[in-house]
Amino acid sequence: MSGKEARSKEGRLISTLQRLLELPAADLRQSLNEASELLVSALGADKIDIFLFDPGRNTLRALGTSNTPMGRRQRTLGLDIHPVANGGSIARVFTTGDPHMTGHADQEPGELPGLVHELGVRSHIAVRLAVDGERRGVVSAHAAAPEFFSDEDLRFLSAITHWIGALTHRAELVEQVTSAALAQGRRQAAEELITVLAHDLRNYLTPLMGRLGLIRRRAEVDGRADDLRDVDRATASVARLGQLISDLLDVGRIEQGLFEIVPAPMNLASLARDIAAALGTPSVEIRVEGPPELVVVADRDRLRQALENLVSNAIKHSPPGKWVLIKLTSELIKGMEHVHVDVIDRGPGVPPELLPRIFDRFVASGNASGVGLGLYLASRIAAAHGATLVASSPPGSGATFRLSMRAGGPPAFRDEP
Repeated sequence: MSGKEARSKEGRLISTLQRLLELPAADLRQSLNEASELLVSALGADKIDIFLFDPGRNTLRALGTSNTPMGRRQRTLGLDIHPVANGGSIARVFTTGDPHMTGHADQEPGELPGLVHELGVRSHIAVRLAVDGERRGVVSAHAAAPEFFSDEDLRFLSAITHWIGALTHRAELVEQVTSAALAQGRRQAAEELITVLAHDLRNYLTPLMGRLGLIRRRAEVDGRADDLRDVDRATASVARLGQLISDLLDVGRIEQGLFEIVPAPMNLASLARDIAAALGTPSVEIRVEGPPELVVVADRDRLRQALENLVSNAIKHSPPGKWVLIKLTSELIKGMEHVHVDVIDRGPGVPPELLPRIFDRFVASGNASGVGLGLYLASRIAAAHGATLVASSPPGSGATFRLSMRAGGPPAFRDEP
């Protein structure tokens, strides 16, 4: 190679890199399409593809393709998607990491027929694309003429692909930030709307409960047993609606930093028995195991709210005839007594994909009723007490929610010497 040729090839690389680095990274597909246009011009190819791997479908999809006749025909024929299982040179480059070069694609064993016969490709070079150090796709160049690409073209493509990986990473980060900002905006708007609606709904409940009370007293005086039954059911439904509204308002207080607790010594075992008696149903019994007395420093009303949410969740997921267990234990950890409250059900368990998000707002599993606030509130009440709340669900063994806290309460609630 003469000095003039070397300078020309070096100039091509520097010029392409400079233009590549100037590309905006606002949209991944747009960025990769523009990168493919730069490459098709630099290589003089009939088509450039930038494939990214879709693990869900085990396919390589051309997110960037040059706007050339061969590139447009490829999209029309649906050849911009390559299932890895179908083989071919592009899939082979992705799986092995070895670059590919041929001047006679029609003579390559195992090459995809669509590439050769429909697009008329004869020359082909391709290298694997890495993004942030991970194998993510393939960059390939095609030409209809045989023996079109040189070894220098393959080296050029390898060098440029490194920077295409950086461009891809940058574009993906921008998309993630934009998506997160949009999601945050929607969430804040939804939270504000829910809080306003909850306040308005609560204003209607008080007179409704009063009316139900009047109807109940009249039914008692007149001895109307059927009406008494209906009023009691309606009152229970309104009470459940009131609890939902309280939960919604508590979510708003938590997000605004206005959620407060008033800790005092209390018997956790007694609270567990009260909850079992209040929430047990004819079809799902609630059992309590543990010592008759277990004193902690906590806000009794808030802790009751957290445990009732955990037990209610267990009841929802327990088959009829199966019991829910509230198990109380204590142990010494680093010389300090800690108590554990395990709420155990024998239902189908928590799906593995849901378990990491089980304490997020508005997350509900399966066909369970509710809007997905109970576990979130329980976790925030636990955090306010300096406690921890974790969930475990071995396959086929139901679910266990463990609330753990220091017997004397967190340091802020204790009279330390």
